[in-house]
Amino acid sequence: MAFHHLIIPGQPFQEAQFDLFDWYPKYQSCLSFFLERGQHTNAVQAVAAIVNIRLPFQQSPAFPRHSPNSSSASSHPSTNSDVSLVPYVRRLVATGFDTVAILHGFFGDGWDVGIGLIHENERRNYLFAAKSETWLRVKASYDLEGGQTVPFLRPLQGVTEKEIQAAEANWSEWLAMQDWMLGPRAPPDGPSQMHQSN
Repeated sequence: MAFHHLIIPGQPFQEAQFDLFDWYPKYQSCLSFFLERGQHTNAVQAVAAIVNIRLPFQQSPAFPRHSPNSSSASSHPSTNSDVSLVPYVRRLVATGFDTVAILHGFFGDGWDVGIGLIHENERRNYLFAAKSETWLRVKASYDLEGGQTVPFLRPLQGVTEKEIQAAEANWSEWLAMQDWMLGPRAPPDGPSQMHQSN
């Protein structure tokens, strides 16, 4: 069963021909890698410590503390129904640790197809947060419960002109929505109007 979106490129999860059901197993693969391997490596544990976010095995009594060389990582099967990768991606973005090497270490070889769109969207969200709020409020929005406050914020790393232009276009659409300039009220040259005419 294919579920395709034929929507304007540059919109979160709305690339032309984005297939939700094709994407989801790739996301699940990243989640499984993170739970079964990534979180048990010294490198991921070091990054998690410096950015102050608990890994799943540190949050649940079902996950004992162990070293990456311990065989207990595979002896305790993990369920992924209670774990979301979004808080980890958000924390990596906000602290400037969202490099290819770190994303690969956390989420595996297929990170770009499994969480790549989430990463892209969270980078855009971080730009929007910085544009719309004070530093203190942005920091508070990236804090998590249980003492997992973000220890520092860094400006978005490795930004491209294409990424900035896409964010600017999306920001303009957001401002239009705040003014209810949508659907029949959208500006004639706006993306909403172009989408309606297709």
